Amino acid sequence: MSLIDKIPQLSDDAVANLLANARRLAQSGSDKQQVDAAELLPALEAATALRKEVKAEAAAARRASQRKPRKVPA
Repeated sequence: MSLIDKIPQLSDDAVANLLANARRLAQSGSDKQQVDAAELLPALEAATALRKEVKAEAAAARRASQRKPRKVPA
Protein backbone atom coordinates (compact mmCIF):
# COMPACT_ATOMS: atom_id res chain seq x y z
CA MET A 1 0.00 0.00 0.00
CA SER A 2 1.45 3.36 -1.00
CA LEU A 3 1.50 6.44 1.18
CA ILE A 4 -1.13 8.06 -1.03
CA ASP A 5 -3.47 5.13 -0.30
CA LYS A 6 -2.93 5.61 3.44
CA ILE A 7 -3.85 9.32 3.49
CA PRO A 8 -7.58 8.79 4.26
CA GLN A 9 -6.65 6.75 7.33
CA LEU A 10 -4.24 9.34 8.74
CA SER A 11 -5.14 11.86 11.41
CA ASP A 12 -5.52 15.53 10.51
CA ASP A 13 -2.24 16.30 12.28
CA ALA A 14 -0.41 13.59 10.36
CA VAL A 15 -1.75 14.88 7.04
CA ALA A 16 -0.76 18.45 7.94
CA ASN A 17 2.71 17.27 8.94
CA LEU A 18 3.16 15.29 5.73
CA LEU A 19 1.98 18.26 3.69
CA ALA A 20 4.49 20.58 5.37
CA ASN A 21 7.28 18.07 4.85
CA ALA A 22 6.35 17.48 1.21
CA ARG A 23 6.32 21.23 0.53
CA ARG A 24 9.71 21.60 2.19
CA LEU A 25 11.22 18.66 0.32
CA ALA A 26 9.78 19.87 -2.99
CA GLN A 27 11.84 23.01 -2.54
CA SER A 28 15.02 21.84 -0.85
CA GLY A 29 15.19 18.04 -0.99
CA SER A 30 17.34 15.80 -3.12
CA ASP A 31 16.22 15.05 -6.65
CA LYS A 32 14.44 11.87 -5.53
CA GLN A 33 12.81 13.65 -2.59
CA GLN A 34 11.58 16.40 -4.91
CA VAL A 35 10.05 13.84 -7.28
CA ASP A 36 8.41 11.94 -4.39
CA ALA A 37 7.10 15.17 -2.88
CA ALA A 38 5.68 16.26 -6.25
CA GLU A 39 3.74 12.97 -6.39
CA LEU A 40 2.34 13.41 -2.88
CA LEU A 41 1.50 17.12 -2.91
CA PRO A 42 -1.73 16.99 -4.96
CA ALA A 43 -3.18 14.17 -2.84
CA LEU A 44 -2.17 15.83 0.43
CA GLU A 45 -3.52 19.22 -0.62
CA ALA A 46 -6.81 17.65 -1.73
CA ALA A 47 -7.14 15.73 1.54
CA THR A 48 -6.39 18.88 3.55
CA ALA A 49 -8.96 20.92 1.61
CA LEU A 50 -11.60 18.21 1.97
CA ARG A 51 -11.00 17.88 5.72
CA LYS A 52 -11.26 21.66 6.18
CA GLU A 53 -14.52 21.69 4.23
CA VAL A 54 -15.97 18.85 6.30
CA LYS A 55 -14.98 20.62 9.53
CA ALA A 56 -16.52 23.89 8.35
CA GLU A 57 -19.77 22.17 7.41
CA ALA A 58 -19.91 20.39 10.76
CA ALA A 59 -19.31 23.67 12.59
CA ALA A 60 -22.06 25.38 10.59
CA ALA A 61 -24.44 22.54 11.37
CA ARG A 62 -23.63 22.80 15.09
CA ARG A 63 -24.21 26.55 15.04
CA ALA A 64 -27.51 26.10 13.21
CA SER A 65 -28.70 23.48 15.68
CA GLN A 66 -27.88 25.76 18.62
CA ARG A 67 -29.89 28.70 17.31
CA LYS A 68 -33.10 29.41 19.09
CA PRO A 69 -36.15 29.41 16.84
CA ARG A 70 -37.63 32.82 16.12
CA LYS A 71 -41.02 33.60 17.53
CA VAL A 72 -43.40 34.57 14.80
CA PRO A 73 -45.93 37.23 15.88
CA ALA A 74 -49.47 35.99 15.54
